[in-house]
Amino acid sequence: MKKILVINGPNLNLLGMREPGVYGSGTLNDLICEIRKKADKLGIEVDFFQNNIEGEIINAIHSALGKFDGIIINPGAYTHYSYAIRDAISAVNLPCIEVHISNIHKREEFRHVSVIAPVCVGQICGLGKTGYLLALEALTDGQ
Repeated sequence: MKKILVINGPNLNLLGMREPGVYGSGTLNDLICEIRKKADKLGIEVDFFQNNIEGEIINAIHSALGKFDGIIINPGAYTHYSYAIRDAISAVNLPCIEVHISNIHKREEFRHVSVIAPVCVGQICGLGKTGYLLALEALTDGQ
């Protein structure tokens, strides 16, 4: 059975409270429930990790090696400048999909560039929480 690790970075623990016009009104727990439901339908296992600290996210990526078949990551603001997270993803050599709830290309200019995307098999942004479900499907289909 395939196992996927879903990593959420800084401030995603505040989903439902933080800028609902941008991120929606659902909580992180609501998102986790939706992903679990989809994973059950696909016959795969999912595990979840959320942290606001860059080093802890890197540790979670490292710990995925040998335990998971792929990673879905929403690095939050680290998307735009964390070469350390980028290097961790590259080092573990697992298929990884970067997901963003909002369309980072329609927001402030500093959000337009991802240093993470080049080491991922794909990036999904602007589709709300559906992006996570699509990433799950993509990783299940052999990415």
